[in-house]
Amino acid sequence: MFEKILIANRGEIALRIQRACREMGIKTVVVHSEADREAKYVKLADESVCIGPAPSAQSYLNMPAIISAAEVTDAEAIHPGYGFLSENADFAERVEKSGFVFIGPRPESIRMMGDKVSAKQAMIKAGVPCVPGSDGALPEDPKEIIRIARKVGYPVIIKAAGGGGGRGMRVVHTEAALLNAVTMTRTEAGTAFGNPEVYMEKYLENPRHVEIQILADEYKNAIWLGERDCSMQRRHQKVIEEAPAPGIPRKLIERIGDRCAEACRKIGYRGAGTFEFLYENGEFYFIEMNTRIQVEHPVTEMITGVDLVQEQIRVACGEKLRFRQRDIELSGHAIECRINAEDPFKFTPSPGRIVAWHAPGGPGIRVDSHAYAGYFVPPTYDSMVGKVIAYGATREQAIRRMQIALSEMVVEGIQTNIPLHRELMVDARFFEGGTNIHYLEQKLAAKPDLQKATAKGGK
Repeated sequence: MFEKILIANRGEIALRIQRACREMGIKTVVVHSEADREAKYVKLADESVCIGPAPSAQSYLNMPAIISAAEVTDAEAIHPGYGFLSENADFAERVEKSGFVFIGPRPESIRMMGDKVSAKQAMIKAGVPCVPGSDGALPEDPKEIIRIARKVGYPVIIKAAGGGGGRGMRVVHTEAALLNAVTMTRTEAGTAFGNPEVYMEKYLENPRHVEIQILADEYKNAIWLGERDCSMQRRHQKVIEEAPAPGIPRKLIERIGDRCAEACRKIGYRGAGTFEFLYENGEFYFIEMNTRIQVEHPVTEMITGVDLVQEQIRVACGEKLRFRQRDIELSGHAIECRINAEDPFKFTPSPGRIVAWHAPGGPGIRVDSHAYAGYFVPPTYDSMVGKVIAYGATREQAIRRMQIALSEMVVEGIQTNIPLHRELMVDARFFEGGTNIHYLEQKLAAKPDLQKATAKGGK
């Protein structure tokens, strides 16, 4: 086992990885920007290294600085967390060429799955169902693009091959708008991702977002650890996640889970990963694979009892998976609310100093957060300041516990989206289960007075 791991990230995931390491008896090195010098996980680390000023391009995305920090502290491995460099194949390659272990998939796997076209082609070969669409990147010939769209059927969605995070997408409802949409998406993709290739898929009108968590080792052992429903979204960004997904027959889930594990064996995948699907009318359609730990991994941990971060570390160290598929038993239900430093209804960021912080507790409640009273939320990074996870024997009990947790939680000095979560936890459609990915935006658009109705109760 590793003796020392460098954590190349910040915020709650840096603290989460650090806790996993401490439990395993592994020393930690935390790299941080000047803006994060006072962070909780920096003070708790065995060693810390400042790698640059606040802008992420000069710190958390600075590959030479991170690798140099690993060299001067004699770290053996680097854990990238999520975001930043976690799915950057060049970084993974540089880490390994520098003599360190990258706690994640091999660079070639990251490249394959990071390009949405090659990922889709690999999944088709592996027997994983995909959204109907173009066989690869769209050609330059306008007539051929029109022919493909007619074959797929409107509406279609144009996506950037190198895109992600909800960017580089454009829905097209008519043939008249098609070619202009393709041109605009290509231009945006080239600018944002350095890859102008785009592809086309059938646009599903009312799907749910369901994902399968997998673990695989370098000996081609792979298992899946249940599913998560992440359909409560705004602008393709997840707000609430839960496991298991309500209302989907277990036989369907088991069939798609087995296919995901088999796909990992076929492509030689190593580490933790997530297969993301759209689910509509009883069918699953693969959209992408995330080759890292997910923000929402705690809900899977709660219903399986498996520490995904520790298993990532064990696999990276060369150990075989400690579990077989028959060992994975799902028990109960878990829900996660992402707590963001933002206006709960306008969604504008709300950086600043937290003057009061009271985290909830009680049976089945877990809070993953690096925040505390006196902590300054910098304006430079993602607005998420923590996650509240509620576990119950049933979905109804998990929701009730989350309602209590949110009523107890106090964050003052900045705005947060806690009032929105409180509203959603008493929403009849959410309580029923199975809302589609458009539900939250439709709800917000239909209720302009939502802010007035829920602002009472504080931040």
